[in-house]
Amino acid sequence: QVYKGLDIITNKVSPQEQRLCRHHMISFVDPLVSDYTVVDFRDKAVALISYIFARDKIPIIVGGTNYYIESLLWKVLISTKEKASATTELVTDRKVELEQLDSVELHRRLRQVDPEMAARVHPHDKRKVARSLQVFEEMGIPHSEILHQQQEEEGGGPLGGPLKYPQPCILWLHADQAVLDQRLEKRVDDMLAAGLLEELRDFHRRYNQEKVAENRQDYQHGIFQSIGFKEFHEYLISEGSCSPETSALLLQKGIQALKQVTKRYARRQNKWVRNRFLKRPGPNVPPVYGLEVSDLTRWEEDVLKPALEIVESFIQGREPPAKPVKMEYDINENKRSHRVCELCDRVIIGDREWAAHTRSKSHLHHLKKRRRLEASSRAAETEGNSGDTEPSGQDSNLPLL
Repeated sequence: QVYKGLDIITNKVSPQEQRLCRHHMISFVDPLVSDYTVVDFRDKAVALISYIFARDKIPIIVGGTNYYIESLLWKVLISTKEKASATTELVTDRKVELEQLDSVELHRRLRQVDPEMAARVHPHDKRKVARSLQVFEEMGIPHSEILHQQQEEEGGGPLGGPLKYPQPCILWLHADQAVLDQRLEKRVDDMLAAGLLEELRDFHRRYNQEKVAENRQDYQHGIFQSIGFKEFHEYLISEGSCSPETSALLLQKGIQALKQVTKRYARRQNKWVRNRFLKRPGPNVPPVYGLEVSDLTRWEEDVLKPALEIVESFIQGREPPAKPVKMEYDINENKRSHRVCELCDRVIIGDREWAAHTRSKSHLHHLKKRRRLEASSRAAETEGNSGDTEPSGQDSNLPLL
């Protein structure tokens, strides 16, 4: 939402809602900027939070992307070299440069300079591998060492360094999965009715058409990462150059893809909350209060009233009437364990991911196949050995008569 344009596809807050209270960090970055990072977001947001506190107001962070929210809660990010702002020349982003290399080569370089981080990051995750290499090149210290230093600071813990603000209050709005899926599908339909296709066509024509023609389209950086843009790529580049029937099929394909990826993203965000906030031990994990939003007819009773009570309690420095969400976790679980499944030729990071992989259909299929091959091999070996067996009592050193 920081980028100008694509207001419908990014579900930006409406002008009517913005008039109800002051909003920040919306539509201020040029869409052609491809190197806007979470560090840039954090630096601007932290300054705004200080400004809001100075006016004796309470800043409310709305998300969204939990990774960005974490950057405001904890000291977890690493600022590398400052960008050259005094010059108008294009500044090359080292991380983007590194991402152009082959995944194998990238991971090999990281193993040489930071074996601990190389073991924690999946070899195919080029963005994370490239970021760790960038940190080492520009800071001169392994990425893993800097993270350890943050965690060992007073108030630090498993999620990183100390909390930036002493009393954060997290409200987690969650709904029944079936209800949420239905709501997200309707949201896509509403976006189409609001003019989504016209917005995408206009944006494609102004910012993307030339890149496509020069075969330098990049859906990994900047606003082009937004859910909804790449899903309609085929439709946009073929519109007007194919039959109406083909165009209609590509449009439906894009709509269904958008609905699927939106639902998948919502699941991933809920999983992030559970794994990062609710299943992490440590003194620096703030309380999370769950609010059930499945039944919108009960918004006042289930959401608004308890949320106001919780926030008011925090402001007054007393215990909220509601209890924070608690989830069981295994204190011995290693989220960064590194295993190689030779059967499936895959690298698995994390104990839970390994357990899930060993139960997966693909792994069990490969396991069953290997056992069949081993059984066949043993049977063939047994048959071969039985054919070579000599008669009982025969001295093999004597010639046969």
